[in-house]
Amino acid sequence: MTTTDNANRQEMFSGTKDVADALRFDESRLAAYLADTVEGFKGPLTVRQFKGGQSNPTYQLVTPSKKYVLRRKPPGKLLPSAHAVDREHRVISALHKVGYPVPRPYVLCEDEGITGTMFYVMDMVEGRVLWEPTLPGMSPKERAGIYDAMNDTISRLHTIDYAAIGLGDFGKPGNYFARQIGRWSKQYKLAETEVIPEMDKLIAWLPENIPHDETSSIVHGDFRIDNMIFHPTEPRVIAVLDWELSTIGHPLADFTYHLMQWYSPAPDGSGKAFRELDLGALGIPTAEAYVDAYCRRTGRIGLPQLDFYFAYNLFRSAGILQGIVKRVLDGTAASANAYDSADHTRQIAVRAWAFAKAAGARD
Repeated sequence: MTTTDNANRQEMFSGTKDVADALRFDESRLAAYLADTVEGFKGPLTVRQFKGGQSNPTYQLVTPSKKYVLRRKPPGKLLPSAHAVDREHRVISALHKVGYPVPRPYVLCEDEGITGTMFYVMDMVEGRVLWEPTLPGMSPKERAGIYDAMNDTISRLHTIDYAAIGLGDFGKPGNYFARQIGRWSKQYKLAETEVIPEMDKLIAWLPENIPHDETSSIVHGDFRIDNMIFHPTEPRVIAVLDWELSTIGHPLADFTYHLMQWYSPAPDGSGKAFRELDLGALGIPTAEAYVDAYCRRTGRIGLPQLDFYFAYNLFRSAGILQGIVKRVLDGTAASANAYDSADHTRQIAVRAWAFAKAAGARD
C-alpha cells in the first residue's frame, strides 16, 4: 500500500454515502417500526450508509432531533453463525449497563419483514474514528494518550466478571483456541475459492500446538483502533464498536490480535513493520511497552509464545477475509473494496505460516 493510499484511508472510510442498491430496504416501514418500539423516536427518517465496514451493513438513521445507528445482517446466503447481530446487541446491552464504553442499544428486531434481515438499533456516538495508527496531525503527547486509552479499554474488558453481568452463557469457557481453530477451519473450507497451501498447513499445525492456559474473559474479536470512537478532544475511548465476533474466550487471543498492529506493514509505504518506525519520536509505545502496560493492568506476568498467537490471529483473519471473497463472488459483500480481499487472504496466510515456523512448525 502506498503512502497516498494510506493518507486517503481516513477520507475513504469516514462518513456516510447513499445506500447501495443491493442494501436498500423500505425506509417507511422501518420508521413505523421504530416509532412503535423506540421511546422518543419521531420521523421523518433519512437513511445513509456508513462507508467503512465489509461485514454487517451499517446505516445512519437521521431524524430531526436525534441520530441512530442500525446494524443488520447482509442479504443473501450466509455462512453458518456469521453476522450475528443478535449477539452484538446482547453483549453491548450487558456492557452498557455496567458503564463500559459502548453505544446505548435500543431494540433488536428479528422480524425480517422490516428491513429484509435481522437488525438492531443503537445510539450514534459522536466523536473521532481514527483510521490511521500513526495518528497524523497529532502531537507525541496526544498519541501517547490515545494508545494508553486503548490499552486501558481492552484491559478493562478482559477483567470484567462476565457471569456477574449476565453473560455466563455467552460462550463456552475453556478450550477456546481449539474451538476457534476448528470453527475458522470449517468456515474457510466452506468459503474456499482457491487452494492456499499455507492455510492447509496451518489447519493441521495450529490445533497441535495450543499453549496450556485456560483463562476466560469477554473477548471483542476485532479490537483495533478504527473500531473505537474517541472523545472529540480528549484521549478517551467513548465507544467500542463492531462486536460481531465477541464471545467468552481467551483474553490473549483478543490482546495479541490487537498487538498484531505493531508487526504489520507500516502505513508509510516504507516496507517496514509498524514497530520499526521511530515510535519514540511519534509518542507511540513500543510493542514491549504496550504488553507491559496490559500485563500491569490485568495482573499477568509477561506474554510467552507470541509467535503461536500471531500465527493463530493471522490464520483467523485470513479465514474472515476468505468469507468476504466468497460473498463478493455471490454479490452480497457490503464494501466496494472487498475485491482486494482475495490477494490479502493469500498474503496473510503466508505471514501466518511464517509465524508458525518461528514457533517451531516445519514445512
